[in-house]
Amino acid sequence: MSKPKEEKEKKQPEQEIREEVLNEAENEIKEPAEEQVEEVSQEEILQAKVEELEKANAELKDQMLRRQAELENYKKRLIRDKEEAIQFSNENLIKDLLGFLDNMDRALAAAKNGGDLNGLVEGFEMTRDQLLSTLDRNWGLKAIESVGKEFDPSLHEACMMAVDESLDKETVLDEFQKGYTLHERVIRPAKVKIGKPE
Repeated sequence: MSKPKEEKEKKQPEQEIREEVLNEAENEIKEPAEEQVEEVSQEEILQAKVEELEKANAELKDQMLRRQAELENYKKRLIRDKEEAIQFSNENLIKDLLGFLDNMDRALAAAKNGGDLNGLVEGFEMTRDQLLSTLDRNWGLKAIESVGKEFDPSLHEACMMAVDESLDKETVLDEFQKGYTLHERVIRPAKVKIGKPE
């Protein structure tokens, strides 16, 4: 009986050693496996990040393309609005002139029907004065007063010149074509004859 007991005691240390070796082997096998699991999880995290960034990038590209399209549409709308504004910019002026065209038509109809010549002339003068008054009041157009005024090269264009001893400075003697200013800027100088002192 003592022999089996000794064998049992001998087996125990052998068994313990075997179990230790097995445990160590298992631990060695487990450690690389855990590292591999860790590496895989980091790769998965990085892959998820890449996918997230790609998605954000695609959204930003889409937003950029939409904004570009909106900008192009805005530019086209501005160009269209500008062209329309230019095309109809004189609409109010034309409306103001329509009344004078009506008066001219009435005057011409009266002249054709054998109207009084003096009345026709008065009608034209009234229409002209009304037109100038409207252009001055609504549009800033003023006629340049020339005859008897000192010659001013910024307002007058000298077409003829005459020597006049009675003058002490260059003076406008006659006007061939009226000049006009628009909001105080000369848009057409008056064509005049000037008198020059000797």
